[in-house]
Amino acid sequence: MASINLIEAFQEFKEAENIDRPTLMRVVEDVFRTLLRKKYGSDETFDVIVNAEKGDLEIFRRRTIVEDGDIYNTLEEIEYSDAIKIEPDYSVGEELYEEVNLEDFGRRAILAAKQTLASRIADLKKAILAKKYGDRVGEIISAEVYQVWKKEVLLLDEEGNELILPKSEQIPQDYFKKGENIRAVVRRVDMKNNNPVIILSRTAPEFLAKLLEIEVPEIFDGLIVIKKIVRDPGERAKVAVESYDDRIDPVGACVGMKGSRIHGIVRELKNENIDVINWTNNLQLLIQRSLTPARITTMEIDNEGKRASVYLKPDQVSLAIGRRGVNIKLACELTGYDIDVYRDNEGEVEEFDIDLEEFSDEIEPWIIEALKKVGCDTARSVLDLNTAELERRTDLEKETIEEIRKVLQAEFDRG
Repeated sequence: MASINLIEAFQEFKEAENIDRPTLMRVVEDVFRTLLRKKYGSDETFDVIVNAEKGDLEIFRRRTIVEDGDIYNTLEEIEYSDAIKIEPDYSVGEELYEEVNLEDFGRRAILAAKQTLASRIADLKKAILAKKYGDRVGEIISAEVYQVWKKEVLLLDEEGNELILPKSEQIPQDYFKKGENIRAVVRRVDMKNNNPVIILSRTAPEFLAKLLEIEVPEIFDGLIVIKKIVRDPGERAKVAVESYDDRIDPVGACVGMKGSRIHGIVRELKNENIDVINWTNNLQLLIQRSLTPARITTMEIDNEGKRASVYLKPDQVSLAIGRRGVNIKLACELTGYDIDVYRDNEGEVEEFDIDLEEFSDEIEPWIIEALKKVGCDTARSVLDLNTAELERRTDLEKETIEEIRKVLQAEFDRG
């Protein structure tokens, strides 16, 4: 037999395209050298030749020809009378090369080798996959939705590798269909029963950071650096940026002309409001900027207790707190200080209210604009007026007003 075709015998061989050929050849050679050691006690006088492209394997045995009756080591030597049976032209002292037939090992040994090879290649593929995605942690990838389950989504990359997007790493407004391509950041690689499990995320701050890097060339080039990102996925995010070039306005560069750069990111994040602010080492200024879009009147800082008391005009309090308290929560995370909000004129904590702009995902912008024109800027200011009064002032239809009031009241009922 001239050679042993591995493609039929070992399916994993041809499925292992992502394993580099030298490594694959070493594995195959190592498996068959183990087989040789089991049968002959040593593999030193054998040459194992692997053709990785064709999937061919040849094993040759090397022995020195000695005079009949003069043999000391049957593994390394062969008697002259036996050598000329293989090839008549041989003479004493020459080296004889003889091809080893795979069938000589026996069916059981061949089956064991096949299983060992399959196992070794599977382990190699796992190790390569784990390293590949281990090196890509923090990078954005695009993958196809293969299966949607209650607690997670299974995706496939371009090579057919399985990736997991858990529910906890999905934006609340995310909705996926089988076959669609989605973007996410590689969060981590877990090992489960010796198998790598690649975990993706769309809620991690790194996802927003990478989206900004894609959209803003100045960040990619290192002229603008992202100092910190805090997020309430799907609701709001705050991004603190700093420019290494005095000629570049970092906030303007990130937002783009008429919001051209940030709009695509907002859509990707399911209309998440993104506040981009200038980073500063001046704590008072950083706290002030972190409470965007609210404007602070005065501030008291307790550096030891890491607390800040900020005073605002009554119409700014709801902006500072934000819907469900998201704005102030993110400001606390960004600055590392606990921030207490007070009304400037009374020094008392303002009754919780929410700016109407915070409901832009549920209420049409033109309706919000109509309410603002009659002095209703916050949720409570709308709820303080009855349906008839709102209908008279705004020219909005009764059904529309009742629906708006339901949306606003539901927010307060949730606490």
